[in-house]
Amino acid sequence: MRTLTDAESRVIAVLLAARPDRERERLHQVGVPRSTYHAVRRRSYDEGWLRDRYVPHPVPLGRPFVTFLLARPYADRFEELVTRTAADPGTVVLWAGTQLVLAVGFHGKSTDGPRLARKLADDRLAAPPIALTSSADGPFVPVYFDFEGLWCHLADLEGTLAYPHGLGGGTTEEGDASETLSSHQAWAVGELLRRPFVATEQGRGGHLVGPFGLPFSQRKMLARGWVTHRTILDPARVPPYRGKAADQVVFVTGTPRPGVRAELLFSTLSRESRVFPFLFVVGTDRWLLGALGAATPPPADGSTRRPVLPTLREYLEGIEILQEPAEGFRALVDHRYDRLLESTPGPSAKR
Repeated sequence: MRTLTDAESRVIAVLLAARPDRERERLHQVGVPRSTYHAVRRRSYDEGWLRDRYVPHPVPLGRPFVTFLLARPYADRFEELVTRTAADPGTVVLWAGTQLVLAVGFHGKSTDGPRLARKLADDRLAAPPIALTSSADGPFVPVYFDFEGLWCHLADLEGTLAYPHGLGGGTTEEGDASETLSSHQAWAVGELLRRPFVATEQGRGGHLVGPFGLPFSQRKMLARGWVTHRTILDPARVPPYRGKAADQVVFVTGTPRPGVRAELLFSTLSRESRVFPFLFVVGTDRWLLGALGAATPPPADGSTRRPVLPTLREYLEGIEILQEPAEGFRALVDHRYDRLLESTPGPSAKR
């Protein structure tokens, strides 16, 4: 079975950080020759280990609420549930496993996401789904499909470069999330959101989708924080490294205990339990964590890791744990934020 080399694991870690560093700085970080870096970067995209996306801040798009839905469809209604969820105009992510479905939706009203969850249950397509709706104008999604922490741990790399990337929340000093996009800004955002898919249609390699060489108007959207460039890992495709593979997708939900703080749970998990969620959602009455499970040997320095389940019990009650092999998931809606913009004006519009 194909396994990753040391150079491949280091290059993947830097790419997952999705930092807008100059290439020279990246090469220094990974400590590999320039030719090796370029070869591994291209291979990572050609093999489907990585893919680039541009993730918008939901608020300027007029979608200030984000819903995360976990559903366990009835076996005889699975495809109907998937079709119904994919057809919802707010759905931007849809993972379908063999027994479990994860959907992410951007909505204009706080009731839109829960309404879809109730409809799926009322139509007997699934057991009552778990639906968390949070406001996108605060730090309620501190980790959003960020796999760098997990990968650096798996590859035995010291520290991370940018983990965690969240969704929404504050923007840069140049941007204000409460602003409404002008027609020209909406066009620039739309060009970024469509960029990965246009590249595929044109036959350009995925390694060429990044932010280098973008027009000024599009770079401005990145600088404002209205759009973020991200590199996403496909755990079902990436080969193991030194016998270790992140081959299990695990979701944990629970009700927060009185007085607990989400940032302390995240800190304890990552620093003491060595668990690095790729997804962390802080809802009003329920939290959601998504992680990749991997069998790893004990630390070489003899240190011990804090047990995960007792740690979760300190912060959450009514805990539910849902798990499936990564290879069983299909990305049916693969970070398609471009579908949120029904039309985008051209560059001659108001600037």
